[in-house]
Amino acid sequence: MSMSFRLIALLCVNLSFFIGFGLAFFTVNDVVPVNKEDTIYQKIEAEKHKYEWEAEDAKIDSVWKKTPGIVGRKVDVEASYKKMQKEGKYNPELLVFQLKRPKVSLEDLPASPIYRGHPEKEAVSFLINVSWGEEYVPEMVKIFNKYNVKATFFIDGAFANDFTHLVQMIEDEGHTIGSHGYKHQDMGRMTKQQAKDNLEQADELLFALTKKKIQYFAPPSGSFNTATVEAADEMGMETILWTVDTIDWQKPTSDVLINRVTKKLHNGATVLMHPTQVTVESLPELIEEVKNQGYKLISLPKLLSEER
Repeated sequence: MSMSFRLIALLCVNLSFFIGFGLAFFTVNDVVPVNKEDTIYQKIEAEKHKYEWEAEDAKIDSVWKKTPGIVGRKVDVEASYKKMQKEGKYNPELLVFQLKRPKVSLEDLPASPIYRGHPEKEAVSFLINVSWGEEYVPEMVKIFNKYNVKATFFIDGAFANDFTHLVQMIEDEGHTIGSHGYKHQDMGRMTKQQAKDNLEQADELLFALTKKKIQYFAPPSGSFNTATVEAADEMGMETILWTVDTIDWQKPTSDVLINRVTKKLHNGATVLMHPTQVTVESLPELIEEVKNQGYKLISLPKLLSEER
């Protein structure tokens, strides 16, 4: 055996020893023994139900149709005990949790429209249907950016073709883009194939601009039938409706619009609006009012997610 080979072998042996010793030292000193008779451990067991939530599966509600599930959580008693034992007292702020995922997700459910997020989710999402009102879109986006709000713009395919720069601006600013069909037609009177043809026209234009698969579809005027929803589902899109309507296309005063929305806010609400002058004028105060009522303003994907 050469001198250099012996030297390398000796170094490896010594290195292994020190690594092994270090690991042993870390393990011995890091382990906190679990004593189930300890009053801290028993207190955690007795109090854990106050901090745990059951997970809820996504479901088809008789009124609200397709409804997302929501995660639950359970207390990791042993991990919580080890943290508290080091402090020497029970402290609920040191509880350690494990997430409990729902067994059924939205993707597991059959085709059905979605109106809202989970009713325990203290959040609201803005939905903007866009087939006209191009002059108001830039100001809406500017206001959303100022207040750090991410909205969902459902763009009509014909609008996207005529105003590509607006679609790209919305995309660049991090808002979600959905489909509003093509040429604002009544999709509640279409066959499944007619609905597919219409959606495909819009989808091709929107994909060309965003390079993303469109995941959400808002039927024009809220008109749909079973065939419409099934067509969207087969194309990988959820059909989105709303629970709170600004009715801004009727040109109400700003006070009327804000009052109309804030009176009907609820957990998981979806607020429908359009690019109109009164919407632009109302947005700053409306955003503040939503937040003042204790709701977070989040994007549609986040509203429909299982996260709390």
